[in-house]
Parts: sequence; C-alpha cells; structure tokens
Amino acid sequence: MLKGIAASQGIALAKVYKLQQPVLNIERKEASSDELEKLENAFIKTIKDIETVKERAAVNLSEEELAIFDAHLMMANDPEIKDQIAFMIKDENVNAEYATKTVANNTIAMFESMEDAYFKERAADIKDVMFRLQCNLLGVQIPDLTAIDEEVIIVAEDLTPSDTAQLNKKYTLGFATAIGGRTSHSAIMARSLEIPAVVGCKNILETLNHGDFIILDAINGDVIVNPSEDDKKLYLKKQEEFKNEKEALKILINEKSITLDGHEVELAGNIGTPKDVNGVIENGGEGVGLYRTEFLYMDSENDFPDEEAQFEAYKKVLEAMNGKKVVIRTLDIGGDKKLNYFEFPEEMNPFLGYRAVRFCLDRDDIFRTQLRALIRASAYGKLCIMFPMIATLQEFRNAKAIFEEEKAKLVSEGVKIGEKIEVGIMVEIPAAAILADRFAKEADFFSIGTNDLVQYSMAADRMSEKVSYLYQPLNPSLLRLIKLAIDGAHKEGKWCGMCGEMAGDPLAAPILLGLGLDEFSMSATSILNSRKIIRSLSKADMEKLALEALNKDTEEEVVELIKNSLK
Repeated sequence: MLKGIAASQGIALAKVYKLQQPVLNIERKEASSDELEKLENAFIKTIKDIETVKERAAVNLSEEELAIFDAHLMMANDPEIKDQIAFMIKDENVNAEYATKTVANNTIAMFESMEDAYFKERAADIKDVMFRLQCNLLGVQIPDLTAIDEEVIIVAEDLTPSDTAQLNKKYTLGFATAIGGRTSHSAIMARSLEIPAVVGCKNILETLNHGDFIILDAINGDVIVNPSEDDKKLYLKKQEEFKNEKEALKILINEKSITLDGHEVELAGNIGTPKDVNGVIENGGEGVGLYRTEFLYMDSENDFPDEEAQFEAYKKVLEAMNGKKVVIRTLDIGGDKKLNYFEFPEEMNPFLGYRAVRFCLDRDDIFRTQLRALIRASAYGKLCIMFPMIATLQEFRNAKAIFEEEKAKLVSEGVKIGEKIEVGIMVEIPAAAILADRFAKEADFFSIGTNDLVQYSMAADRMSEKVSYLYQPLNPSLLRLIKLAIDGAHKEGKWCGMCGEMAGDPLAAPILLGLGLDEFSMSATSILNSRKIIRSLSKADMEKLALEALNKDTEEEVVELIKNSLK
C-alpha cells in the first residue's frame, strides 16, 4: 500500500493509466533558412492548443479556475520570450528547438530560484507552456487524455492544469500523483470536478505500471496496489457507502444549520463569478460569504472594467441570492494575481507589498468606480462590502470614508440604493486580529481569511513544500488569533465569519463552532457535509472542546483532541 494526501474525497477502483509525457530529444544544430517561420508557426499552434484546452475545461470549471489558462495564454503571447528565442537563433545560428529549450530552461531556473511564492508558482506554468511549444516544434504529440475511452485511474508525477482540464469524469475515475498538496492546482481542480484524488504519493511511478489494477482510497489517502478479491469487495462496499452518504446529504439542502442544542450558524459559499452562484444555491448555501471580484478585472482584456460592467455582475449575484446575504470583497489584486493591462512595481515580496486595499487607496479612481457599482447594486439584495488586507484602523477609516463619499454622491444623484449596506474587513493580517476589539467599534462585520492569516502568522509561504509543515490552521496560536477576532466582533454586537480553506474543513468545524463563529463560507460542494457535521454537534460541548484546544501546545495535540471527542 502507498500513502499520500487525500486531496479530493472518494473511492475508485480501476486500471492504471500511467501518464508519461514524451521525452524530447533536442540537439544543437545549425539554423536552416526557415527557423523563424517554424518558430512563429509553433507559437500560433501553442496558443490555439491552449485556447482549445480552455474551451474544453469551461464545461466543468469555474471562471476562477479557468484563470490559469489566461495566464498560460499571456505567456504564450509574451513577445519577450519569443524575441529571446529569435535572437538566439540569429545570434548563435542555432535551430529553433535548441534555442527554445535553452531559453525555457534559463527562464524556469530563474523563476524557481526566486524566494517569492508568486514567481515560484509561475515556474510550473512556464514549464507547461514551453513544453507544449517544444512539442509543437518537433511535431511530437502530447498525450491526449480526452481520447481515454475506458475506466482508469491516472497516475502521474503531477498533473498540469492542461492535463486536469481534459479529464472526462465518465472514464477518469480518479488520479494519484507523486507530488503536490491540498492547495496545488490539480487538487483544487479535482475537488471542483468531484474526482477522487491522492497527491504527494512518493514512489508511485516506480511502483506502478500501466494496466496495474489499484484501489484509490481518497478518504484516507491510500493507494492499494494489485488488491485481493476480498479487498475489492470491501472497497466496493465502502464506495457504495460513500455515494449513499453523499446522496443522503441532499435532504439537508433546505434545512437549517442548527446544532443539537438549538444554536444556528450560517453556511455560505465562496464564488469567483456570477455563474458560480448556481452551485451555492444548488448546495443549500445560506448566502455568499465571499465574492472574489478580482476575476472581473483579470478577465477584462484591455483596461479596468467600467462601472456599468461591474454593476451588472454584482446585481446578477444579489438578485440570484434572492435576499440572502452576499459579501463582496473589493479588488484584491497584486501578490499572486496580476493584470495584463497594468504593471505592478517590482517588489522583493509582493505578497507583503502593494496589493489589495493598499492598491485601492493609492488608486482611488479605480476604487471609487468599484464602490459606485457596488452601492448601486445594493438596491437588488442584501449587500455586505468587505475590504481585504486591512492592517490598521486608519486604512479601514480611509476606505470607509471613500465609500461614504460615493454613497452620498449617488444619493444626491437620485440613484436608488439599499437601505442598509454593511461594511466590514477581511481579518487576514495578525495585527487586525489582535486589535479586533477596536476594529469592531467601526466595522459592521469580520470575515477571517485563514489562508493568509496562517502564512503571515507562521512566516511560512504556503506554496513552499519545504515549509509546508508550518501550514497549521489548528495550531493553538492560530486558534487564539481566531478567538480574538470572534470575541472582538461579539463584544460590539457584530457578526464574524470565515472564508478561508479552514471554514470547510470537517476537522476544524467543532472548534470553530465552539469559538463562536457565526458564518462558515466555503466551496459550494462542501456545504452539505458541513451542515451534517454542525447538526450533529452540541454548541455547549464544543465550547468546552475549544477551551481545551486553546490550552494545548501543538496542532498535533489539537487534532488528537478533536478526533477523540468525536468518537
């Protein structure tokens, strides 16, 4: 049996489809007369290939997840990369394949050596695009996963976004990779597609051969190789039980998220675009806890989206939720999210630099346009506006002052707006959590962004494998920060939600409930299971559990405490 990380829950039994990318044999040769034309044609085909993959992926993935292909298209259209290759062809009189390989290797190595997480992550994307370009130069066929016509479990070193986008759920019953974690592209896409996946399964390529029969237990993170007939029967039974449990959850779609002792919380969904709201509704979401508006900006081709385009998008979501609360986060750009029409300044660490509300306060012309669109849309539902990356009270006051100015202007213009627009902050910087009692006097609500709160508290880049052990949302230090935020809000009669990955974690739910969290916002597919968990717990008992957890020394002790309490 091989052990990995359960990245997307489920159980699958099938033959192995061993995905092995072609090995490219590229040698240095003297340039022929058509090298530049050959290069141009390869770029054209590469762009067309990526567009085709994106089109196929659009059937199953949200706009947020499709943004990765926009990044790939930007790279394939980048004149600087093409110019570097063309220059080497002419300057060193070498063939296009060799020049492309050299430029690709140098670029990838440069990005991989950078300390900044955003640029490190881009190395994998550059590798994906440049590999496709080299294959097109050589006329080598990249494995076509859409051609799979029998039930298989894909086994690979890793799956690129291009690979994952081609998976057909009818035949691809699951996948297992040698590398990766719960926050890798392949893991995120697997959860969206609801395909069982185990990642970080070392030695899997050396152990398995094409055609081997395996069982993928993506609940416990196990891969059972060449199982016995008894094993097959056991896991077929477990698979049926898992499917039945999933189907049974549907009866909770219209039920309240209420504990055994009568305490009610709100389970909401995170979305990236207006069309994602359907998933929230279908899974019984009681609101939208996070609408990431940056995808409106990232999808805009030539300039920042205007007020009318934004108004229509926000209005659509508010109307679809039919009076349920919708928390819309203002532009959170910068860090790992770039725009093709705006160049951010080069920074040693953009995650800690010019981004989110810092950018908006500096470019208040862009900020005011968004706020006007939001305020106008408030007439169509229950709107909450949330400012990201708030570190100081003065930042919040400055942002809220601009909001009040634009609101007053619209009222004076006779524009209809909502009666009550709540304005709050995303608690993702430890400084804001520590000063929560002060922020709560001026903010209408908090929403805790645990993904960043963890990495900023631990000083550990969550995309770095070397320090991934420090991504510990259940560490007592993090739980104490979360408690500060919740208690600070409640002291002033305000509500506190959570929109990070932790909100949908079944293991974290008992502790968060005990700490007094009011709203849990997560991916739509996690809502019903979270509701089942909440309805099985007693708030009073979880308060005692949370108190114990706060007094533990390590995350391991907290995890053991939770598991023992739920037996």
